[in-house]
Amino acid sequence: MSHCVLVYDIPDDRKRTQIADACLDYGLDRIQYSAFSGRLSRTHQKELMRRIRHILGRKAGNVQLFVICNDDWGRRQVIEQKG
Repeated sequence: MSHCVLVYDIPDDRKRTQIADACLDYGLDRIQYSAFSGRLSRTHQKELMRRIRHILGRKAGNVQLFVICNDDWGRRQVIEQKG
């Protein structure tokens, strides 16, 4: 299992919602409106991207999945304030 960050820019509201739901189905956590993070196996990374490609179809969009090694993940810096 690898740490992953998935970000997207999808203009179509319906497609954007479906892609967010797919990310949640794979156990990713929403970290921003159009960004998710979590741990995925290599197989699940491929499955999720295949599913997103299918959902997106011919609609415009940009989806990027970043795999981050444990060392780099451990060095990330986070500011999270709930108000």
